[in-house]
Amino acid sequence: MNNVIPKPSVPAPDIVRCAYMEIVVTDLAKSREFYVDLLGLHVTEEDENNIYLRSLEEFIHHNLVLRKGPIAAVAAFAYRVKSPAEVDAAEAYYKELGCRTERRKEGFTKGIGDSVRVEDPLGFPYEFFYDVEHVERLTQRYDLYSAGELVRLDHFNQVTPDVPRGRKYLEDLGFRVSEDIQDSDGVSYAVWMHRKQTVHDTALTGGNGPRMHHVAFATHEKHNIIQICDKMGALRISDRIERGPGRHGVSNAFYLYILDPDGHRIEIYTQDYYTGDPDNPTITWDVHDNQRRDWWGNPVVPSWYTEASLVLDLDGKPQPVIQRTDASEMAVTVGADGFSYTRKDGSPDGDRTGFKLGAQL
Repeated sequence: MNNVIPKPSVPAPDIVRCAYMEIVVTDLAKSREFYVDLLGLHVTEEDENNIYLRSLEEFIHHNLVLRKGPIAAVAAFAYRVKSPAEVDAAEAYYKELGCRTERRKEGFTKGIGDSVRVEDPLGFPYEFFYDVEHVERLTQRYDLYSAGELVRLDHFNQVTPDVPRGRKYLEDLGFRVSEDIQDSDGVSYAVWMHRKQTVHDTALTGGNGPRMHHVAFATHEKHNIIQICDKMGALRISDRIERGPGRHGVSNAFYLYILDPDGHRIEIYTQDYYTGDPDNPTITWDVHDNQRRDWWGNPVVPSWYTEASLVLDLDGKPQPVIQRTDASEMAVTVGADGFSYTRKDGSPDGDRTGFKLGAQL
């Protein structure tokens, strides 16, 4: 599709983990009800235009910023880097790529210090920071612990029309691939990439973009996710459950996808696996295997493939959405029968694995 993004001659910033997302919401009160009253995220600070939220185990100021604005969108995918010098490295790296950058010594949000934001080559607003305000880690505040407690920010998921192009760019940036989805022609539909030692800090999903597919928070156990479902049912808002609960094939995690009042997609996620060894193998899934997205074989609702949140440029304007020209996963997997399935020829029970081991990293 597009030209390969060149690797800069300067070192990439040393990224520790995905750390927070800043999203724009159109009704701050309704969003507070969703994220605080329903999901139980903890308020660090709030004012008439912003709410700063964190999960139970977090010690930096926030994992999520809700900012009141006219258009629902994502303002920043923020990553923490290993030292103050790595903020300089990020700025130099993206300047060499020819990307627009903005540096603020005072930070872009409360509780975050010296930061650089960029419009990256895929059109996403990335932020890199090290300096933070520490707050109380609530791990032992069992008096605050809810039955559906969200304990940490786990990952982002980004929609982009050219997955191979994005994959190379993120690999150059230091991300490693844990899993991907391809077809027999080598078309890539999605890729999962990590910096911390889990399945992913971000993923690229093939589709019209740049857009934000979802932001995910982790729980300790499956029963925490079931409690959220029960609570949504009791509040008569189960129509905000888009997909799940279920078990992913990719990542092996137990999941739930729900929609906030503006349609931003939130995943609740638990029980993926360790990826920290240098020779951790990449798992490649066949796009025709319906167990890749749901281990139990349940079809994926079409909205999950087509709907996503806009992302903003550094001026706060929505980035234009580019159409994907490669085959879409929805077209491959959502048809008259709901889904397709990959079986080994001659096997009465089918291919129970659903994946093949790829090249080691």
